[in-house]
Amino acid sequence: MKTILHGACLALLVLCAAVPPGYGADKVLNLYIWSEYIPEEVLAEFTKETGIKVNISTYDSNEAMYAKVKLVGKGYDLIVPSSDHVGLMRREGLLAQIDTKKIGNFQLIAPQFTNQSFDPGNSYSVPYMWGSTALVLNTGIMPQQTVQKMADLWKPELKGKLILPNDAREVMGIGLKVLGYSINEKDPEHLRQAYEKLRPLMPSVRVFDSDSPKQALLSGEVAAGLVYNGEAYIANNENKAIRYIYPPEGFSLWLDSFCIPRGAEHVEAAYRFIEYVLQPKVSALISVSMGYSSPNAKVFEFLPAAMKENSIVNPPVQDAAKGEFLDSLDEKTLKLYEQYWVKLKTK
Repeated sequence: MKTILHGACLALLVLCAAVPPGYGADKVLNLYIWSEYIPEEVLAEFTKETGIKVNISTYDSNEAMYAKVKLVGKGYDLIVPSSDHVGLMRREGLLAQIDTKKIGNFQLIAPQFTNQSFDPGNSYSVPYMWGSTALVLNTGIMPQQTVQKMADLWKPELKGKLILPNDAREVMGIGLKVLGYSINEKDPEHLRQAYEKLRPLMPSVRVFDSDSPKQALLSGEVAAGLVYNGEAYIANNENKAIRYIYPPEGFSLWLDSFCIPRGAEHVEAAYRFIEYVLQPKVSALISVSMGYSSPNAKVFEFLPAAMKENSIVNPPVQDAAKGEFLDSLDEKTLKLYEQYWVKLKTK
């Protein structure tokens, strides 16, 4: 979910207000976040204003982050899981409780992004960024009519030319949506059907990439697929032939949130960083840089007109209505998704 646009970004940083003192004496923050998901300018300015050095580590999938946090236990002060993994990690006791009263800017988050089923009351998470995962097509390589819906990914002319996320939920979601099921499906028989539907699609996949799929799109290595909207936004800015398409079968919406792992050593630094990022002008800078939407209700007024009007970042109401937020799943169901995912990638 991620990459950096400059220009207006630097100007926005200059305008950002300093974070008030009083959060503690921590001088280090160990941040574990999606790759290309926070501008270097934001980290540098945060350190300049607070004296807190940010050590950043990155991951390319929720599964990789979850496995490492569960295995290591300590070493990270702030992580950024997606909604389904917030619920999973909360249930497994991997997260520390968050007191949102200590985060003054929490009140700026739009109500539709708070008190979600995966974390009632936001006791363990603070929304950071949201977006969609939908179809992409390079019309410079393939005609526009080649891909208009999810089912078009099975077309023979796309064999060896597809890119999909390196993500079990997103890929299984393709099969589920084509079959008319929820992206949060729990019925084992429906999951089996989705797996069987996806098996013949696998030879068409050239790359699984949740890290920086725009690179394969811009290089022409792939012609179509399923990507995060921020990646499509950046790619489209560089090559207008790259189109982002909201499929009629539906698509996934996701919400990534800040969480503090249980056992974090620099909790006060984590609180201070969250408060800093939730400043509207900082959140606007991040949104402009990454091409994703901010849950901060005050951000929209600080965005450039071109981004406000961009359907990749802000989908029209009729398209957004087709989206479905990824929700958390019980452990048994999640294991079933993972089992099918391993089979899809190894056969």
